[in-house]
Amino acid sequence: MYKTILLAIDLNEASSWEKALPVAVEQAATGGGKLHIVSVVPDFGMAIVGSFFPDNYEKKALAEADKALDAFVAKNVPAEIEVAHTVGHGTIYKEVLATAARIGADLIVMASHRPVQSDYLLGPNAARVVRHATCSVLVVRG
Repeated sequence: MYKTILLAIDLNEASSWEKALPVAVEQAATGGGKLHIVSVVPDFGMAIVGSFFPDNYEKKALAEADKALDAFVAKNVPAEIEVAHTVGHGTIYKEVLATAARIGADLIVMASHRPVQSDYLLGPNAARVVRHATCSVLVVRG
């Protein structure tokens, strides 16, 4: 059914993939699709914040995140599933949407959590992806 599946995860938050990964793997296996996994390293937000970090901090953080994502994929994705992974950098929902567009995803799988009051005011990443995605989005409750 779906041929290009994007799974968005936070490597530091198991609840972002514990339930969503099996769903994404099942979708890839059922339809013979390729699974793409993205994890996003947030940027500093403001230049002044970045000035407090050592030179090349972002480059090193991205390299470490890529190694961690590679290990995650090797450990958690069955060998028979065709898989690729990438590390984004910036605003989470924007990076998820940009990655989906770049790979031509026809399904985005994300975990969500029970919203807290601040989520209703600001909007969680999953809600923003759902609102702006040009493909189907499957939100798995954590």
